[in-house]
Amino acid sequence: MAIPFLHDTPPPVNPVAALLQLLEEESERVVRLWSKRIRAETYELDIPGRNLRAPLRRLIEELVRLLRDRGTDTLSLWPEVVRSHGARRYNQRFDAEDLAREFKSLEEVLLTVYARRNGRLEPEVATFMVELVGEAHASAQASFARVLRTEEVRFREAAVMESVLHHVEVGILLAEVDGTVSFATPPVSRLIGMPMRAVVGSRSQSPLAAVLTQVNARQPNGESFKVADMPFMRALKERGPVRGVMMVVERPGGGEATLEMSATPVWEEEGELAGVIQTFTDRTEAANKTKALMSANDAVRRLQGRLLQRTRTQALGQLASGAAHALNNFLNVLRLRITLLRREFKPEHLDALDKTVGQVGELVARLQEFNVQRTEEQLSDVQVDATVREALEMARAELEGREHPVTVEQRLGEPGAVRADPGFFRELVVNLLLAERERLSDEGGRVLVETRREADGWVTLRVADSSTPYEAEDMTRMFDPLNRESVAPQLSLLLAVARNQVQRWGGELTVENLPEGGAAFVVRLPLVRSADEAAAVVAARPTEGPEPAGPRRFQQTRRVLVVDDDLDNARMMAEVLGEEGYDVKVANSGDVALKMWDERRYDAALLDAVMPDMSGWEVARELRKRSPQALLAIVTGMDVRGQNRANLALVDAVFRKPIDVGALDDFLGQAEAHPGGGGGGGAGAPPPSA
Repeated sequence: MAIPFLHDTPPPVNPVAALLQLLEEESERVVRLWSKRIRAETYELDIPGRNLRAPLRRLIEELVRLLRDRGTDTLSLWPEVVRSHGARRYNQRFDAEDLAREFKSLEEVLLTVYARRNGRLEPEVATFMVELVGEAHASAQASFARVLRTEEVRFREAAVMESVLHHVEVGILLAEVDGTVSFATPPVSRLIGMPMRAVVGSRSQSPLAAVLTQVNARQPNGESFKVADMPFMRALKERGPVRGVMMVVERPGGGEATLEMSATPVWEEEGELAGVIQTFTDRTEAANKTKALMSANDAVRRLQGRLLQRTRTQALGQLASGAAHALNNFLNVLRLRITLLRREFKPEHLDALDKTVGQVGELVARLQEFNVQRTEEQLSDVQVDATVREALEMARAELEGREHPVTVEQRLGEPGAVRADPGFFRELVVNLLLAERERLSDEGGRVLVETRREADGWVTLRVADSSTPYEAEDMTRMFDPLNRESVAPQLSLLLAVARNQVQRWGGELTVENLPEGGAAFVVRLPLVRSADEAAAVVAARPTEGPEPAGPRRFQQTRRVLVVDDDLDNARMMAEVLGEEGYDVKVANSGDVALKMWDERRYDAALLDAVMPDMSGWEVARELRKRSPQALLAIVTGMDVRGQNRANLALVDAVFRKPIDVGALDDFLGQAEAHPGGGGGGGAGAPPPSA
């Protein structure tokens, strides 16, 4: 009978010899992998100049010696060797959990390296390794606990204090006078997201720099947060408290945290600096709420910018609609009366026409009462650049939120302050920006907002684009909402209101084509001078003798220049004055008027207040420079109660349309009635209102 072949059972493996052979040949590899796992498990930093492998290498070398010399006794002897390692780790501010992770990592490394080297892992070898590492871990933990709990009384009190501080939400860090961090409570590590044990006790700032780099520490504005930015470093340098320093860090597990830090110097009784206490407080929730509030505030400001124009446009539109209805009724009466007058002349027809004209004047006066609120505005010194920035924020959503966005470039020159109403001035800038948006709505583009201080004591605000220039006719109609050919009557209405407001402040609003292409709205306002600047201006004036006192003396008035962009009004005025014996010429713009005045000096000028190229006030300013003794009067259909005093001082009278021809004749004829006298009032006195 055949005897079956029996496979030989492999001889048992000596675990001591197997582990000894492994460590003799692979000790450096084991140490390297062990330190790598510790760094990953405990967030330990690999800091230049600090060898993390040295203590681990000593433990492995002692284990090899015991395995070689004492064999199986290693199981009881090596844990005693490891006992001091637990105390050492406590001094290095490891947590008990970190110590457990350290020996768990050693067990995994030994099993992994042995299995890969031999292609298998015998149960007896695995059991021996697990038991050996487990005993070593127990011994190290016992030493760790004994140091923590059984030291002398003062150390136990410190341990109790550290335990209390561990649960306080405020982290505390102590720094010596040389910048060495000597103590840090556990919340500091928790708040920053990295262990501070590598930082504590180090005389170099490299560990702290490595921690800040690891957590990507940065300022709230995004700039990198340096060691020198730490409050304790600044407090040591400035020798005073540092409050409210904010730092944003990235958590290892994801997300961000915002920390608020403050530092307070500690002084010895002799007045010497002993160190600095720095605190860490988590402000992440508050920072997130602040961001949410800022976002909501931005949304409100953007909505305010959109509503600002819409509400004002709607209100002006309703007012214009009501006024149009009433004026149409009056015009209908006028046309019917004129028709009857053509058929048959009767005095009552003329009386009825005169009555209707008076009713139209009353309606206009009531309309102008709506403007009283603007004349009673709250004037103050308004910083131009700050107001421009606020307006840009309000209009930004409307500018950038469309299919073809409009971007804004700022060149703010810090020109100073002007005398204006802050709310209306901000509204003015918003309306100019939205006007540019409508102009660039088809293709988008770029708008340049520029402010600068002029040498003549004025501030210029320019809102320019790079689109096609305006046609001359469009520029003429830009500020006239009642022109039938106006391409955008609502925009013209807003611009007309804006120009009137700027004129009330003593300035001017114009539109001009740019030499390099495009066009710009230009606002010029008088600069508010400081007391020192005003004194310097007065001191710089030439002293040619005292200024003449009393009113100006006028020559006999014969030559009169009528300036009005409405030629029908101008010609009718010239015809009426001509019948009264005056030599009258007509100019349909400010530029033409100045040229005519330079060619032939006139005794008086009647100036329409609102014209496309130059306002009557601007023309008056130029004429006053040329002919200080000339009679100047503004003829306007607008309310001038809120007009700037500097403008009113330029003229001798203001006549309201429809004009009283008799009062006008008395004004022009005052020199004849009082030869050599000055019935029109001086340049510094408010003009009479005829």
